Amino acid sequence: MPAEHAARLAVLIDADNASPAIIEGLLAEVAKYGTAHVKRIYGDWTRPNLGGWKDVLLRHSIQPMQQFGYTVGKNATDSAMIIDAMDLLYSGRFDGFCIVSSDSDFTRLAARIRESGLIVYGFGERKTPEPFRTACDKFIYADLLRSQNAEGAATPAKAQRSAKELRGDTPLMNLLRGAIEAASDDSGWAGLGAVGSIIDKQSPDFDSRTWGFAKLSGLIKGIGLFDVEERQIGGGKHIYVRERSGKK
Repeated sequence: MPAEHAARLAVLIDADNASPAIIEGLLAEVAKYGTAHVKRIYGDWTRPNLGGWKDVLLRHSIQPMQQFGYTVGKNATDSAMIIDAMDLLYSGRFDGFCIVSSDSDFTRLAARIRESGLIVYGFGERKTPEPFRTACDKFIYADLLRSQNAEGAATPAKAQRSAKELRGDTPLMNLLRGAIEAASDDSGWAGLGAVGSIIDKQSPDFDSRTWGFAKLSGLIKGIGLFDVEERQIGGGKHIYVRERSGKK
């Protein structure tokens, strides 16, 4: 049997709106979703403020794309990155794109790529405007990427929230309860994979690491209001969850 096809991804980085500090975590995160066949970063490399990227680019084989700022107040870098993205899209060689920026100018680009049936992963700061975040299939915050160590192993970016804090987070609880209910069978049990898929569709920037948990299963267990059960199905183990009766 041939190995499962790994998604071919194009990673495009806006150097003006990203920090070299995230690169280890960024590439480790990208590896979860597929293989980065293209890694490009865009900026005016004659400017001293981008000097911190030099060693990072060499170490990780990221191709710098030079774009001079022709006019004050206009971002030529964004335009160059969008044009390249469309060229790569039309090549038909990729399954998805990783857009690394906190700039809302890429909102329409993300939407256009998704219209073509490809998946879009966004990466940016907490300040990233909502339209860009929601235009992506999945959006990952940069502060969570900085929590990755040099080997790419994920560690919680923040201390784990207590069960009381988690239960008091109304948007979180509503999101989890709604997803579990939507994915559940007649007995109330829902496969964790289906729950996670529904959450991603409803809230692309959802990430259990925001609350200090490496995985969704850990977050659900940490709340203490849900039953979690591991089942052996076929040749693998699957996690199922349900809300405990009387817990509202």
